[in-house]
Amino acid sequence: MLAARYAGTLGDNLRVSVYANTNATAFDAWEYSTYFDRAPGTTYYVATNFNSNANDEVYIVVSDRTGSISGKANTVLEKFAASKAKNAKDENNNSLYYRDVLFNKSRWVYWIGHPEYANTEADYLTDWGSDASGVSIFHETAGGNVEHKTNYNLSGGDDGEAALADVQEALDLLKEPATDVNFICIGPYTDAASYAIQIAEERKDCMAFISPPLSAVQGQTDADAIVTFRNAINYNSSYGVMDSGWKYHYDKYNDSYRYTPLNGDIAGLCARTDVTNDPWFSPAGQVRGQIKNIVRLAYNPGQIDRDTLYKNDINPVVTFQGEGTYLFGDKTLLGRPSAFDRINVRRLFITLEKAISVAARASLFEFNDTFTRSQFVSLVTPYLRSVQAGRGIFDYRVICDDRNNTPEVIDRNQFVGDIFIKPSRSINFIQLNFVALRSGVSFEEIVGNI
Repeated sequence: MLAARYAGTLGDNLRVSVYANTNATAFDAWEYSTYFDRAPGTTYYVATNFNSNANDEVYIVVSDRTGSISGKANTVLEKFAASKAKNAKDENNNSLYYRDVLFNKSRWVYWIGHPEYANTEADYLTDWGSDASGVSIFHETAGGNVEHKTNYNLSGGDDGEAALADVQEALDLLKEPATDVNFICIGPYTDAASYAIQIAEERKDCMAFISPPLSAVQGQTDADAIVTFRNAINYNSSYGVMDSGWKYHYDKYNDSYRYTPLNGDIAGLCARTDVTNDPWFSPAGQVRGQIKNIVRLAYNPGQIDRDTLYKNDINPVVTFQGEGTYLFGDKTLLGRPSAFDRINVRRLFITLEKAISVAARASLFEFNDTFTRSQFVSLVTPYLRSVQAGRGIFDYRVICDDRNNTPEVIDRNQFVGDIFIKPSRSINFIQLNFVALRSGVSFEEIVGNI
């Protein structure tokens, strides 16, 4: 049983061909024989360690049977030489088991069940997935004439939306703190959006990025439908970020143009900011906020609509004629005035908390005395100083002494370090004052009076 890696009908274009016949004459007649040097036989690992006549080798070819992916029907997309033996290895000691090979290397398919042949000689198939041993388990069938060759045309792909319960079940995988997560991008489900933000808030080490549904932006002339969607989320948090829409762009996998939500782009701007600057820089504006791979926006808000969106904690994405398309806001979904109602401040604290938490682990199981507290301060202070030098914070103070580590705290086997931060703020509004002066007026005289 096979499954395409890409959801929807894209997988319906795929054909997977499996060949396991050791007969050289039959192999030469196989349509994909020219992609391999010889007929399949016994892999080197199995021949060396178990049985030289195991015949465990299998060839797998993934092709574009319709031409919708590559532009030409029956184009071979990828090929693999693998093993039916579960314990087979390659020269680098990696698994050569055909299901593992496809899982680790194929760009297009997974294999979730052993092949099924139309013949009735099922004893051949029972060997697939067995461990290689000293006995030749991968033998010919009773008749000995079965051509072990099968083509699978994938079908049944569905381009529809996933059910809300399925989306929430997928998001549950991100609840595990040990899972490394920086950004959660969620589609236009109000309940799922709330769920994703809740997960980010519980983890406190990532952010959720939300876009409105396409129906709220395509063909719309104002921001009302977007604001309605934002209000329906009914979850205010500095760990959530919402943008204003969708973009129309080229889909290279289907060779077509389509609309996609912008939340992935906004998360991408944050990731790019991490590389070009630091997480505490705002991802918005002309310097770091340009949206790539875009033909047009489904909805391009004007000045009045931008003001409406921003008052509702929605970051407008705007196309300026002759300049490009930019993220034109950096608010979180906190819903009230605070230092944490800006993306860069929340990401600053996520970065600080992650780094300082790692440093704090060095104090675990040590004595809560002056030496340990001083050691903690000496670890944290240079890091905060480097963030300050990188323009992330204006000032800071670290307190870890007997003021916050009282005898009661020590008796509870606890350790307290208080870190006070004055975060840098991004510019959201610019005021320019232009004053006309008479020719004889001195600039120094006017400036001195302002």
